[in-house]
Amino acid sequence: MEPFTTLTAAAVPIDQANVDTDQIIPARFLGRPRAQQVGAMFHDLRYDSAGAPRPDFVLNQPAYAQAKIIVADRNFACGSSRENAVSVMVDNGYRAFIAPSFGDIFFNNCFQNGVLPIRLPAERVEALRAALRARPGSELTVDLEHQTVTGPDGSSDGFEIDSFRKDCLLKGVDEVSLTLGYEADIVRFEAGLRREMDWL
Repeated sequence: MEPFTTLTAAAVPIDQANVDTDQIIPARFLGRPRAQQVGAMFHDLRYDSAGAPRPDFVLNQPAYAQAKIIVADRNFACGSSRENAVSVMVDNGYRAFIAPSFGDIFFNNCFQNGVLPIRLPAERVEALRAALRARPGSELTVDLEHQTVTGPDGSSDGFEIDSFRKDCLLKGVDEVSLTLGYEADIVRFEAGLRREMDWL
């Protein structure tokens, strides 16, 4: 995984509350190879029944085309358990999500995919979305080391994150990669155990 340190990028506001994982990637796309799922992100919200882009949907607006941050309303990515809800957004270039609250499974899956979910108070998230709507294409800066989000107007908010997860993101590792980093120690331990307890 790519380490997450500081991200300065355009951000897109999604004002709908309770966006669920089936809206992020509809279930009928889950059986496809990951590379073929990229175009399915928010498919039924982005496209009409004929497959034409809906011009009023925020992700179809040119000003947000290069966005790498989503600023959402409450309970973002709730609903059924599917890691694809994170991976499809990662594959579309998103590295951070900001909302007052998240679906629990989605929140945990973010860290396994090297992206950062940030909880901020609802009024601050609404202020960020309002600023992004007023100036489409505006950038936010997410600084993981200092645990801050800086808005287009220069205002800064602190956020909380578990120290273990923070360290993993900064290093660009998940639990499996972290464990494999101790492979030599594990091999030594197992060899010693076999010598001392050869009856096992």
